[in-house]
Amino acid sequence: MTPGERDALAAEYVLGTLDARATAELRGAMETDAALADAVAGWEQRLAPLQLLATPEAPPPDLWARLERTLGGGARRKAWRFPWPAFGLGAGALAAGLAAFIVFRPPPAAPLMTVLLTSRDQPAYLVEAERGTLRLAALNPRGIEAGRVMQLWALPQGATAPTSLGLIPESGRFSVTPQNIRPEPGMLIEISLEPPGGSTTGRPTGPILFIGRLSAAGNS
Repeated sequence: MTPGERDALAAEYVLGTLDARATAELRGAMETDAALADAVAGWEQRLAPLQLLATPEAPPPDLWARLERTLGGGARRKAWRFPWPAFGLGAGALAAGLAAFIVFRPPPAAPLMTVLLTSRDQPAYLVEAERGTLRLAALNPRGIEAGRVMQLWALPQGATAPTSLGLIPESGRFSVTPQNIRPEPGMLIEISLEPPGGSTTGRPTGPILFIGRLSAAGNS
């Protein structure tokens, strides 16, 4: 492997986008390839801050008030008259139904991820897509020439033209929920260099700086 290929492979391993066989092979290779092990350790340290991509969600502020209204004092005062045997039968049926639901419901879809690479196969951006929302974060922030902007594009498999997802801010962090397309495995993600305000043609007009293809994280 070239140094660039080794670095890109280490990034994919840390992100969990390699399949089970490739993951096992890489773990074995790290035992004898010190450069590969160092690359993996470097990416583990470098990607740790990207946990911030996951937006924390607090429960609704009125949740406890609604629970108290639903299960409030009136119900507690009448608890001594509650038909406990019937409740026990109902609770058992409910538990059985819930267990069946948990066993037979389909597992949640794995998030989609890709690392956008430069023309020299150097990782530049991390892209994560989950529940229809696509998030972008710069791995190696770098400036662009004055008077130009970077624009994010998505090209689903089978599509004849890419769809613009918006302009990337200078921070390199970007989140969007596309309205007319949905992130899916195999979708191509691109970043092009455009004039101020972005492309006016509906297609990239400048060079494609970075490119990658979405795949399920940990797909085997």
